[in-house]
This record gives sequence, structure tokens and C-alpha cells, in this order.
Amino acid sequence: MPLERVSQGFKDISMTFQYNPLNNDLVALKNESAIARSIRNIIFTLPGEKFFNPNFGSRISRSLFENIDEFSASTIRDEIDSSLRNYEPRIILDSVVANPNYDNNAFDVIISYRIVGVDIPTQRLEFVLLPTR
Repeated sequence: MPLERVSQGFKDISMTFQYNPLNNDLVALKNESAIARSIRNIIFTLPGEKFFNPNFGSRISRSLFENIDEFSASTIRDEIDSSLRNYEPRIILDSVVANPNYDNNAFDVIISYRIVGVDIPTQRLEFVLLPTR
């Protein structure tokens, strides 16, 4: 039986790089917000963009310019699932849903996950993937 890790909390800096007026330090993201930001960073980072870790990220951008159909949605689901399982050890992934949005030429993505070692409800991250050039 594997041991379950116990979390001591997660902290990350905000990508806005704004200062906290009380202590002149960078604004911090904590716990659920820090992990949600990390998940988004993994998904939207292309492999090769992170120095010294050329495989980090996901290749979903390749699927965004394909036809909007269930096959592309399945490819996006698999790529997100694989990337998060490889690069985000702080979560247990429950489900990844990518639905084609034919009217807007986009995919609606819903990711459900649990945070390892923290007794909080299942988290849900929703966003839209749009092809941009």
C-alpha cells in the first residue's frame, strides 16, 4: 500500500509581478491558486520553451489548427492528461474533458483534480482553447 504524502501548503509568485503594498514583496499565490496557475503553465508551455527541460509542457497547440471535431478533442484530452501526470505531482487527476465548440471554433476544457495531501473538495479548472497566430 503506497504512502500518501501530506502537504504543508503551496506558494508561488503571481505572474503579474505586482508588489504587495504592506511588505513591498511580490504578490503570492497560495495553495489552490498556485496549483491552478501551475496547471495552466504546463498546458500552455510548448516543449522546448523551458530551459534545461526540453520535454516540459504540452503539444496542444498542434491540435488547435486542425478541424474542430471529436478526434481533435480526444487528442487534446490525451495531451493534457499526459502532461499533467508527468509534470504536476501535487495533483491526482480525476478527469479531463475537451468539448468542441463549433460555433466559436474553439474547445471548452474542464479539468477536475484533487490536491495531494490536502483535505479540500475536488478542484475544477475551466478554460477555452482558441487557435491564435
